Amino acid sequence: MIHQYKNNGYSIVLDVNSGSVHVVDDIVYDSIALLDQGAEENSVVEQLKTVYPEKDIRTALDEIRTLKEEGMLFTEDIYENAIEHFKDRPTVVKALCLHIAHDCNLACKYCFAEEGEYHGRRALMSYEVGKKALDFLIANSGSRRNLEVDFFGGEPLMNWQVVKDLVAYGREQEKIHNKNFRFTLTTNGVLVDDEVMDFCNKEMGNVVMSIDGRKEVHDHMRPFRKGAGSYDLVVPKFRKWAESRNQDKYYARGTFTHYNLDFSKDVLSLADMGFKQISVEPVVAPDTEDYALKPEDLPKIFEEYDNLAREMIKRKKEGRGFNFFHFMIDLTGGPCVYKRLSGCGSGTEYLAVTPWGDLYPCHQFVGEEKFLLGNVDEGITKPEICNEFKNCNVYAKEECKKCFARFYCSGGCAANAYNFKGSINDVYDIGCELQRKRVECAIMIKAAEAEE
Repeated sequence: MIHQYKNNGYSIVLDVNSGSVHVVDDIVYDSIALLDQGAEENSVVEQLKTVYPEKDIRTALDEIRTLKEEGMLFTEDIYENAIEHFKDRPTVVKALCLHIAHDCNLACKYCFAEEGEYHGRRALMSYEVGKKALDFLIANSGSRRNLEVDFFGGEPLMNWQVVKDLVAYGREQEKIHNKNFRFTLTTNGVLVDDEVMDFCNKEMGNVVMSIDGRKEVHDHMRPFRKGAGSYDLVVPKFRKWAESRNQDKYYARGTFTHYNLDFSKDVLSLADMGFKQISVEPVVAPDTEDYALKPEDLPKIFEEYDNLAREMIKRKKEGRGFNFFHFMIDLTGGPCVYKRLSGCGSGTEYLAVTPWGDLYPCHQFVGEEKFLLGNVDEGITKPEICNEFKNCNVYAKEECKKCFARFYCSGGCAANAYNFKGSINDVYDIGCELQRKRVECAIMIKAAEAEE
């Protein structure tokens, strides 16, 4: 499969199956397009000789032929035939999302967790439940040494002492069982203070700071329960925290909606405040919500991604560069084959734990009783659900089979597919459109960096 596009003056050809990226001139670009449509070389010459000199066309065809022989162009899909073996792969639990608090001190309008309640009741995880969750992770991790635990909510700092106690317990257990815990924390910043920063800087491999960008955008979507905005309270804390982490191992993480389709300005607002690790992501919401993204919003969103990509190239040249999560792409290594085919590992390698110890495939499935896997006392009691997720891959989804971005998004989010289409083996259409655009922008940025 070949994907071709032009962006910011670059003519780019992606060989999907090998992952090879080629920045080419117009003759090669047009020749590849015709070959991809099934044209023979002589036909390509005939069709293009009114535009380019015949000698140059034949030189281009020679170059294309060489790339094909070297396995960098028009390659075959070597993964689809191995998918049955892939489905039988052994899996272990590598990561847990601990819902340390089903409660929150903000009332964010787009919150899929219903202000922390997750279709249920407000609750804080006890130390005993959290301890059992870590024990479950250790017991089900096989020989894997590196394990991940994300303290999530709601707002996890509303249960701060239990967070600290569980980190201490994890540090004890990793010595006993030859494991290494990587803890992370996601917070809205309201309760962040110097003690939280110091502890997290010592113990947390990553922290996610929830902030939406410009003050008016943030305050509109992330107010306190009585309506006041939270921007002025959290921004100084987050700026201090990012500096204390040497501008590394954190994300200033925001959400854009139908009301701020000019979200590149929010990304740049965060960059202008000094944040170097930024992620501003599209809201995922039912189309009944007024803030939901709509198909007619896509052209504007695409334009914003293009604007952002160009500005990032410019700022990097000026020594003011920053990372944008959705444009971070590794063209030389990248994730392993399993990750390329199946994504985040929800339901198999990654599970969520409720405050009372129930296990779900991921945080976005919490409260959907159909996907209740078991609990930390009994373990997995419905392995058939895990098997369903284990069989979820890019070849199980018809839309993915014909998509050039499939090995970059790995089939997209299972929860979004289920919520919008009723099956984890389907896709969330708007999400797919945005993913494809982001991949194109990310590759273009790499092309610009290579040229530089």
